[in-house]
Amino acid sequence: MYRIMIIDDEPNILNALQRVLGGKGDWEIETYDSAGDAFKRAQTANFELFVSDYRMPEMDGVEFLTRVKDLQPESMRMILSGFTDLEALLGSINKAEIFRFICKPWNDYELVAAIKQALAHRDVRVENRRLADQVRQQQVELENR
Repeated sequence: MYRIMIIDDEPNILNALQRVLGGKGDWEIETYDSAGDAFKRAQTANFELFVSDYRMPEMDGVEFLTRVKDLQPESMRMILSGFTDLEALLGSINKAEIFRFICKPWNDYELVAAIKQALAHRDVRVENRRLADQVRQQQVELENR
């Protein structure tokens, strides 16, 4: 079971996302309308995916996702926004290592597909890291014989 956190300062957007994503995959969703509250939660629980609005009052999506990246580096991060400034998009991809930028209004099918792709990509990265650690450990054991 995957854990997904969605942050948007508009309750109607959160409700719509909950309807679209609920029951669509092997995931559990937590929604927050405050980036501060969401970050506090991220400090106490692990999430495989964070989906954040770009423009929020107390902390923008890039800042939130950058802080989350430092806290949970194996998580995937996506921006969902009606704001489509190319420079901001590139900055978010580079600074917070965003997997995907999805424009509002979104296509339900494309959103679900993007989330599934993000989670699959995360699984591959985690498995690659595990295998690399295993190889390093085996090399150490061979060198010590």
